[in-house]
Amino acid sequence: MPRILVVDDDAAILKLVSVILSRAGHEVRTSNHPVEALELLKVFTPDLVISDVVMPYMTGLEFLEKMREHEHLSAIPFMLLSSHAERGDVRRGMNLGADDYLPKPFTPQDLMVAIDARLRRAGLNVQAEGGMQAKALGTAQVVWQGAAVSWVSRKALELFFFLLEHKEVTSWEAAEALWPEKDEARASSLFHTTLHRLRRSLSSETVVSANRRYALAGDLNPEYDVYRFELLATQAEHGSLGLEEMRELTSQYGTFLPGADSPWVDDVRSRLEQKQMGVLSLAARAATEVGKSKDAAQFHQRALAIDPMSELDWQGLARALDTIGDPRARLAAQREAWWAVDLD
Repeated sequence: MPRILVVDDDAAILKLVSVILSRAGHEVRTSNHPVEALELLKVFTPDLVISDVVMPYMTGLEFLEKMREHEHLSAIPFMLLSSHAERGDVRRGMNLGADDYLPKPFTPQDLMVAIDARLRRAGLNVQAEGGMQAKALGTAQVVWQGAAVSWVSRKALELFFFLLEHKEVTSWEAAEALWPEKDEARASSLFHTTLHRLRRSLSSETVVSANRRYALAGDLNPEYDVYRFELLATQAEHGSLGLEEMRELTSQYGTFLPGADSPWVDDVRSRLEQKQMGVLSLAARAATEVGKSKDAAQFHQRALAIDPMSELDWQGLARALDTIGDPRARLAAQREAWWAVDLD
């Protein structure tokens, strides 16, 4: 799966590009500040960088120069986003080693044509990939043979992820997990109907069965974002990740299978929330140790957005804000979640 970093100080552009690329099956990271993007590049190596030209503190051209100074970043394809008034900057960028540029304003089709062309030249076009990627953190999508799967039913997608999580199950185990409110006969019927729809969505060989037990075919071996997240979280727990690596890891977290409503989904969400809380705690501690109290405050605040009852995070947030002289330290000490209040 091609990995793309998008850098732009315009939040609307970042959101637009991220949505377009994610739907096309790309792994996307975004940054609204080129200096922060350079830090991100220490732990995330993209296959393509897309950057605005005019940004505060550091222009896209300066960002490109900084990237080209690092040997491991120097060969990464780089695309500039530019308005008509910035064409002179584009020429400078091409002389500095940019590979392409896309003029603003652009349509989603303009963006995808430019990116597909650049990735084809690099031999990384997502359409050429034959593997399977299963994404469940903050989304619910399966990319197979270079295209997002079009599911016959939402429950078929949920059954796919249930099998991915549980490896091998009986029909009753699956039926009880996905339709706990139904009686045995009805749940069994729904399971077999949904299994048929899952196979229609992918292929008849997708799910194999033996001795009344069901599993995903062994040759699928999907790249699963939940597995990667938990593996890295375990490494963080063992002290193997630095602050920037943990910052990148916490950004990968999202609600498991948003829109799904089953007890087994709730169990997975709880498991992943605990992992995220653990990494945020470790990241806050690491930030505090190197004097980055503002970062520590942000990690504690993100933890409290998950668990507003975490006393340790309230204490840590109040201390971090007090250290940097932020007047909101008083609100934290009073356990007031100002970030959760709708001011509209």
